[in-house]
Amino acid sequence: MITIIDYKSGNLKSISNGFRKIGADFQITDDKEVIASSDYLVLPGVGAFGSAMENLEPFEDVIHEHVEDDKPFLGVCLGQQVLMSSSEEAVGVKGLDLFKGNAEMLSGDIKIPHMGWNNLKVCNNSPILEGVDGEYFYFVHSYHVVPDDESIIAGVCDYGGEVVASLSQNNLFSTQFHPEKSGVAGLKILKNFTNLEL
Repeated sequence: MITIIDYKSGNLKSISNGFRKIGADFQITDDKEVIASSDYLVLPGVGAFGSAMENLEPFEDVIHEHVEDDKPFLGVCLGQQVLMSSSEEAVGVKGLDLFKGNAEMLSGDIKIPHMGWNNLKVCNNSPILEGVDGEYFYFVHSYHVVPDDESIIAGVCDYGGEVVASLSQNNLFSTQFHPEKSGVAGLKILKNFTNLEL
């Protein structure tokens, strides 16, 4: 069973439609006991880092316990950024700190927010990105993650310079793009996630 965390900052309809399309069993909940007992957790995200972290405060302990128990976890879009230690969007607000590093505003000749399709280059062996190297994915964001440890970078895109598109470390995965809005390739990622061995 896939559990999508309802913390009032996620595009729940969109991500749930993605799992529905691949025939996965899922539930949407803000019940901490249900979240704590779940095998697979998904953290979608839309909006601002500061308000998202405020809304996530009641769930921080169960999220950390889930990851520490080596159970699969997927963060999407803002759900990737809040996994970092901090963000330029909300200076002084601590992230979940599951990935060491910072979320920084996109720079260069990029219209903010950046919206559109970008070609993914898989650069690390991540099970959720199996079979999608070179495919196009849909992005909507103004910030991107900059991890301290570059070895956890699973995929990048070229925005006139490399921008991190996906992170992967053990059972913890994240994407800046929206797999649920990225057609067949995006659904492949969701399917890869559901097929991870516990």
